[in-house]
Amino acid sequence: MHLGVDTVCPTPQIVSPSSYVTFLVQISGLGAMETNGSVMSLKDEEKTRLSSVSNETSTRYGSIADSLPTDEPSTAEITVLSPRRSYITVAVLCYVNLINYMDRYTIAGVLLSIQKFFDITDSTSGLLQTVFICSFIILAPIFGYLGDRYNRKFIMIGGLSVWVVMTLSSSFVTESYFWLLVLLRALVGTGEASYSTIAPTIIGDLFSGAKRTVMISAFYIFIPVGSGLGYIIGSSVANATGDWRWALRLNPILGSLGLLLLAVLCPNPPRGASDGHGGSTIEHTSYLEDVKYLLKNYIFGVVTVVTGILGVSLGSTISRKLRDRVPNADPLICAVGMLSSAPCFFAAIVLASTSIPATYVFIGIGETLLSLNWAVLADILLYVVVPTRRATAEALQIMVCHLLGDAGSPYLLGSISDALRTYQPDSHTWSFRSLEYSFLLCPFVGVLGGLFFLMTALYITKDRKNAELLTAGTIGTSCLCVPDRKPFHV
Repeated sequence: MHLGVDTVCPTPQIVSPSSYVTFLVQISGLGAMETNGSVMSLKDEEKTRLSSVSNETSTRYGSIADSLPTDEPSTAEITVLSPRRSYITVAVLCYVNLINYMDRYTIAGVLLSIQKFFDITDSTSGLLQTVFICSFIILAPIFGYLGDRYNRKFIMIGGLSVWVVMTLSSSFVTESYFWLLVLLRALVGTGEASYSTIAPTIIGDLFSGAKRTVMISAFYIFIPVGSGLGYIIGSSVANATGDWRWALRLNPILGSLGLLLLAVLCPNPPRGASDGHGGSTIEHTSYLEDVKYLLKNYIFGVVTVVTGILGVSLGSTISRKLRDRVPNADPLICAVGMLSSAPCFFAAIVLASTSIPATYVFIGIGETLLSLNWAVLADILLYVVVPTRRATAEALQIMVCHLLGDAGSPYLLGSISDALRTYQPDSHTWSFRSLEYSFLLCPFVGVLGGLFFLMTALYITKDRKNAELLTAGTIGTSCLCVPDRKPFHV
């Protein structure tokens, strides 16, 4: 696992969400190779003293001058935010995160209507998610780079403005312009890339220790909540209006409110501040039948919301209680969640054709176990990367996880399903079976992800120690311990 004397061993990690096959590989160790510029005094004499140290270490860790963010306030300008202001900031960021994931899964809630409207196959409809994730992958590193160097608040405002415009525009595409819908969904990734990359780093700079873990947990709880609500609200609005496009028009309205709150209430805290350094055609049915039908649509969304909240809360609580006694508890928690969720999802897929209640039970258990990882994984990234490189680390994590995961998985699973369906193209039963068999790939990925987390547990303690040394500014006088090597001095 060692990559050489000049690097801190990265911590690869894989996560698979319940709806798609997703690899979430966290290359967080890369961020530990940079000197923490944000914690240094900006006085001229102090910069001169530190520059002499950087001459000795720049070949390994990058020059200190390069690490100084261009938008960082001077020492005299830095003011401590009140706890109330910090909590308000987290609340706004959580709200925008909720709207982001509602929009992402609104498409899933109205996907059948989109397929009928444009007359497209499973694989073609999967392109809507694929192009979104591809743009997300391409843009995340760019926003990560910008987020480590320029004003993070302005970057998020710009990205979210593009997101609002593109999401609203996609609701006006006519049936002969499916390619335009695909293009607009790709551009929607601009806003989400800017926000998902930068928002966690702002929370990381507002809080530290156990409180930061709680705030990060609150932020990531809104991923499953937003996903479930997006599915529920999307299908509800489409059913109420008789037009799937109205489902896409709600989120930009809510997003505009979030954009306003972000501009007015959210600050741009100094990097590393928390570390102590600087329908008439529809058949008429009875009310009871309508209720039964709507409940069927809502069950999956409700399960996702409830299990997401439970899993994220449980994961962060276990992490806080075990972290002091077991230094590598975080990746072990993630490994247990991944390995335990895999057989649950396998059982849910196999039982889908025979017992719907049992399927929902196993989905609920599996999603709870899988949600253990959300907040814990984000916390791992924050404490193994120095503050001035956290946005870049978030971007690398996002890029690799989506590149190996849900960028191609909707199209891949749709293609597998279409290929299997050709054996009995006129059979409705086989049409279901082909899609069912394609989803059997997901539990396998869950096992693979758990194994990667177990590997991460072997290196996480030293990675964290090295990041703390760099953040404290002791590089040049302290010893960095690299796995499988003797200590060396710089």
